[in-house]
Amino acid sequence: MPKNSKVVKRELDDEVIESVKDLLSNEDSSDDAFKKSELMVDDQEEKDVDVEEGSDVEDERPAWNSKLQYILAQVGFSVGLGNVWRFPYLCQKNGGGAYLVPYLILLLIVGIPLFFLELAVGQRIRRGSIGVWNYISPKLGGIGFASCVVCFFVALYYNVIIGWSLFYFSQSFQHPLPWDQCPLVKNISRTFVEPECEKSSATTYYWYREALNISNSLSESGGLNWKMTVCLLAAWVMVCLAMIKGIQSSGKIMYFSSLFPYVVLLCFLIRGLLLNGSLDGIRHMFTPKLEIMLEPKVWREAATQVFFALGLGFGGVIAFSSYNKRDNNCHFDAVLVSFINFFTSVLATLVVFAVLGFKANIINEKCVIQNSEKILKLLKIGNLSHDMIPHHINFSSITAEDYNLVYDIIQKVKEEEFDSLGLKSCQIEDELNKAVQGTGLAFIAFTEAMTHFPASPFWSVMFFLMLVNLGLGSMFGTIEGIITPIVDTFKVRKEILT
Repeated sequence: MPKNSKVVKRELDDEVIESVKDLLSNEDSSDDAFKKSELMVDDQEEKDVDVEEGSDVEDERPAWNSKLQYILAQVGFSVGLGNVWRFPYLCQKNGGGAYLVPYLILLLIVGIPLFFLELAVGQRIRRGSIGVWNYISPKLGGIGFASCVVCFFVALYYNVIIGWSLFYFSQSFQHPLPWDQCPLVKNISRTFVEPECEKSSATTYYWYREALNISNSLSESGGLNWKMTVCLLAAWVMVCLAMIKGIQSSGKIMYFSSLFPYVVLLCFLIRGLLLNGSLDGIRHMFTPKLEIMLEPKVWREAATQVFFALGLGFGGVIAFSSYNKRDNNCHFDAVLVSFINFFTSVLATLVVFAVLGFKANIINEKCVIQNSEKILKLLKIGNLSHDMIPHHINFSSITAEDYNLVYDIIQKVKEEEFDSLGLKSCQIEDELNKAVQGTGLAFIAFTEAMTHFPASPFWSVMFFLMLVNLGLGSMFGTIEGIITPIVDTFKVRKEILT
């Protein structure tokens, strides 16, 4: 047995020696193969670096001066006019406070993941939308060009809104405000209020006739509105000066344009809560109508608002993130910016409905006074009996509750001929249910409410300056979504293209 063990051991030693000889003989060839493979890896890495980083361009590519500038830029782009005049309207239309549930769910499962993907792909590839899609697949390069075209069309109309805001801002330095009262018309014999204004309202008349100066039909050109032309030119000049040096110039402006709207919204919220009737507006806003959540259109509109609010698919998010360092925590950025956007929408909704509640309360008081005068006339001419009016009712200082009590009594007693009396039910809810959005909210409803504020010119200046800054923040991202991919792809000078 020991003898056999020695034989086995000798055979094993011979095999090891042979294996070592084979390894030594193959060392040179293995070394050459390794060096070749190393060169191939290096070549591939260099190729990737060339594609992704652009070698020489990588060193020249500008970067954000600070993380705060970048966050403010993304917030400024995502938080825009839609947060102020679109989100409150959608809440009112789609179940009040109940609308926040589908919006928040879709923000978590759709908005934040897609927003994170755009941040990540821009930061990793360090190109605009055209370069990013070309890198993913040359066949998808057209998506990048399409996003540039979309940004171009959005910029054309978005800057018009900034021009309107600049016009109202310039007209706010007057007391009383020019849209406070209907204009007077003088003729040879007498002076009277403009009939068209009297039929609508002072703010509506000012918006359509003074600001826009619209023609009666599409077939009439109406001539050049030079006031709005100057304001539009001023808006484009502001955008150009801010973007001429790319993020080096626009990044500094973000400190003001992104933060100032929050100062104004907080000031308006505090002021609004002190106004009579503001809580009625907020209560109306956040009273949930849960049954409406089962309707598919509510979820569709919530998803649309999520996409529009975060600026998904426009290219601005990719452009801004392309100036980041590759080790930046874009996951944290995606969550932070998304929830800042959501918080801003809720804050703006509180402000809007606090002010609209105040406005509804004023309109309701006027309605009560006008209809009380009608009741007194009907009592004098005998169409109504004094016996049906409760003894504690004093028409000289009647409250909304007392008027509604009288209204209900007359409606029951005079049921058949009630419509001919011409009385109106003065309910704050009826006024708050009149859904307004967009320019109708900003330039008519909200503007009219501000005329009732003490020191109304100050609040008007603050409001329209806020709209200008909200618009500029979104415009910077939109223009960056055009300029960055074109500069990266065609190597044109940024200053000339801007």
